[in-house]
This record gives sequence, C-alpha cells and structure tokens, in this order.
Amino acid sequence: MNKDRLLKNLQTASRGNLFSIEIPKSTKEDENTIEELLKELEREGKIKLRECVQREYSVFLHGIMKYSSE
Repeated sequence: MNKDRLLKNLQTASRGNLFSIEIPKSTKEDENTIEELLKELEREGKIKLRECVQREYSVFLHGIMKYSSE
C-alpha cells in the first residue's frame, strides 16, 4: 500500500468530510506501514485522524478529510 492508494481509499469511504474505514492487514509490517502513511498524510494536512484502533486482522480508522484551496 502506498500513500496515494490509502488517500484514495479514505476519500471513497468518506461521507462529506468524515471517514470511517477498516483496512485489512496480514502482518505487523502492514500495520507499521499504515501508521507511517497516516502520519505522513497528517503532516501534509490532508487528514485529521481522530481514532486508529489496531484489531487482530485489521486497522480501523476514523477521522476528517481536510480540503484546502491551493
């Protein structure tokens, strides 16, 4: 998974500017990759993450999509 694919998944799961999505993971490395990508998207100001819950086979994400005019 890369940053662009994650952002596209979040955009398709959003209702208005809120999103809730559960992303399946297969290894601990997948979990770490998802966390790093989320931190990068937050630093860029594209999302605001409210909740990130690590489950046994997935990662549940809840947050806000930020729209900015550049």
